Amino acid sequence: MPNITPSATIQDVIVVEPDVHGDQRGRFVETYRRQWLPLGREMVQANRSEKEAGAVVGLHYHLHQADYWYMLRGRARVVLHDLREGSPTDGATQVLDLSGDEDRGLFIPPGVAHGFAALTDLLLWYLVDGYYNPADELGLAWDDPDVGADWGVASPVLSARDQANPRRGDLPAAVRPRFGLRT
Repeated sequence: MPNITPSATIQDVIVVEPDVHGDQRGRFVETYRRQWLPLGREMVQANRSEKEAGAVVGLHYHLHQADYWYMLRGRARVVLHDLREGSPTDGATQVLDLSGDEDRGLFIPPGVAHGFAALTDLLLWYLVDGYYNPADELGLAWDDPDVGADWGVASPVLSARDQANPRRGDLPAAVRPRFGLRT
C-alpha cells in the first residue's frame, strides 16, 4: 500500500510514495491511481517535460485543472503557493525536492501555483485532469516576495512568459482562484 501524505503546509496537496517492487530483472512501480487522491478526477492528458540544469518553470496555476507530477530522472526543487481565496492555507508556500532516485508523486489541486527549478538535467512526467486550455494557463511571478521561495539555482533560466508573470498583489480578481470552486 502506498504512503499517501496530505501536505501540512497547503491544503489538498498530496505527496504519494508508491510501492516499489523489484528483483534481479529490474523494478516495477505503480505511479498513479485515482483512488489515492480525494480530489482526483479522471486524468485525461499525460505530458513530458525535459529541462536542463538551471531552468526554472513557473509559477503556473489553473482555475480548473489539477496536476499529478512524477519525476523520472534528475532532481527538481518544486515550489507551491496557495492562491485560493478562502483556503485555510491561502498565502502559504511549500518547497520540496523531487528526484528520479526516489519514487514520489505530487498532486497539485487547481488554484495552487506550481513551478520547479531543475537542479540537474531532468525528465518530469505529469498527468492533468483537463485538456490543454490556454485560457486556464495562468502565471505568478516566480520571484514574488510574497511567495518567498528558495529555488536552489544561482542563475535561473526562464521563458519569456514566466519572466512576464505578475506578482500576487497584481493578479486581476477575474483570475484569482476561489477555494472549493471547480468546474
